[in-house]
Parts: sequence; C-alpha cells; structure tokens
Amino acid sequence: MQMTLNLGADVDSRFVVITCAARSFAPQRIANERAALRAWLRGMPRGSRLGLESTGGYHELLADLAHAAGLVVFVLNPRDLRRYAQAIGQRGKTDRIDAEMIARYVARERAELHAYVPPSKAQRALTRLVKRRAKLVTKKQMLTQSLRGVPGLTQDVKRVQRDLERLIRQVEALMQRALQQLPAAQQAAQQIATVPGFGPLGSTCLGHALTRLPYANSDAVVAATGFDPQPDDSGRRRGRRRLSKHGPSELRHLLFACAMAATRTAFWQPYYLAQRAKGLSSTAAIVILARKMLRVAFALTKHNQPFDPTLVGSTA
Repeated sequence: MQMTLNLGADVDSRFVVITCAARSFAPQRIANERAALRAWLRGMPRGSRLGLESTGGYHELLADLAHAAGLVVFVLNPRDLRRYAQAIGQRGKTDRIDAEMIARYVARERAELHAYVPPSKAQRALTRLVKRRAKLVTKKQMLTQSLRGVPGLTQDVKRVQRDLERLIRQVEALMQRALQQLPAAQQAAQQIATVPGFGPLGSTCLGHALTRLPYANSDAVVAATGFDPQPDDSGRRRGRRRLSKHGPSELRHLLFACAMAATRTAFWQPYYLAQRAKGLSSTAAIVILARKMLRVAFALTKHNQPFDPTLVGSTA
C-alpha cells in the first residue's frame, strides 16, 4: 500500500462507503459509528487525504476522527462535487460511484482545496444554533406566505407566528450564551457591533465566522461567504456577474439584512446612493455594501480594534 492515499467517502446516517483513487484496496462499506471508523482509520497511512461531502451532520464524526488520526481531510461542497461529476461524464449514481468520484476529485484538485479544521465543542454548538435559527426564520416566512389571505385562519396564523417568534428569540438567547464560551468570537462581535448597521445578531454570527477559521485576507472572507462575483466573459462579450453563493447561506442572508439596515444610517447611506447612481438595482447596491461592510468587519477583527469612521471615510 502506497504511503499517501487519496480517498473518497460517501457518507449517510448509517454507513460510509470509502474508495481509493489508486485502487490500493477494494471499496469498503463501514458503519458510521465511532468504533468501526476508528478501526478502519488505524489501517490508513498518516498524511493520506480524505474527501467527503458536507451532509448536514452525518459527515462530522468521520471528519473529526480522520483528522485526529493524522489524515488531511477535505469537507467538500455538494454543488462543486455535482458539477465535477457532470464535467467528467459520470454515468449513474451509487454510493460507490460517488465515493470514487470524490477520491478522483481529491487526487486531481487537492492543491486548490482547503483542509478541514475541526471546530471546538463551543464553536460547533454556536454553528448549529445559527443554522437552527435560520430554519425557524424560513419556516415562519413560508407559513406567512402560504396562508396569507386564507379565510378563517388569520388569528391561528398570527398565534403560530408569535410562537415561532418567541422560539427564535429563545434560540438567539442561547446563541449569546454560546458566544460567551468563545472569548475570541465574543471580542470580535463587540468590535463588529461598533460598525453602523451591525446589530447583536449580525455581529454575533459574523464574529463567530471570522474567528472560526484563519483567513489570509478579506478576499478570502468574501469568497467564503459567497459574496464574490463570478465573471462570465467570452471574447468581446461581457456577461452578467453573479455571486458564487458558496458558504453558509444563513450568514449571507444576515449580512444582506445588515446592509439593508445600513442604507438608512448616516454613515453608509451616501455609499449606497453612490452605487444606485451608477444605475445598479437596489439589490445589487445592497450586495456591494454588504461586501464592503464584511471587509471592514474583517479588518476590525484582524487588528483587534473598534470601528473608526475616519479610516473608512476615504474608501466609503
């Protein structure tokens, strides 16, 4: 068996199917349980590379155990893998075929991938609370839209909305408690909250996100949140730029909401109006403002200082 293997894993709630790009061993189907995964990892050379798709929480156990066993782990975006499978002409879809495709992806694209950094217990707890709050907000919006105007249900809908709003506030309170267990994230949140437009919720989520992983620069932060515009040019044609929308959607939605609030502040409103004066739609102008605010928040976190309007005025 070669010293460094490129491995792919297809994970579900019960089993993990693992293959090797070099076919050093036959595809293996292992129970997605701690003891079984540890037994398999003991036979893998340290430094081997393992790719697996982000699948809610099912992939977390394998990712954490593999990292602890000395493997380089890549938790991959499902959309990227789906497009890669289409690009290589993958025919059919089974757990084994998907695992082989992931192993091939790791073998060929590993230089461009970012290794998985396991979160602490407190970081994982806060991340899950952020996701659960986002789901509650989505459910509330879906309920409001689907039952709007239905005769005889107005009072019942309002009661359910109040219950959901109370539950959302309770989750937000739990988020604040979880933030207190993360001193670096709490300090970053306090600094970000000094920026006009960022409230307690936005600063909490962004402070957590900016301290969860080591970002080299603000461009990396913008790309990680999916606010990076992707060109679509060919020859003389200049296509429409679209956001990559990589990264957690809940953070992107919160940043957009913070930017909307910032358009009504004395500091950011001129910047927003300047974008509108270029002929941009309100949505495009808010996205540009959100990207600007994100860069400012990263700078405050990196330099460990509160917001200073005089340092941003020349660029805003």
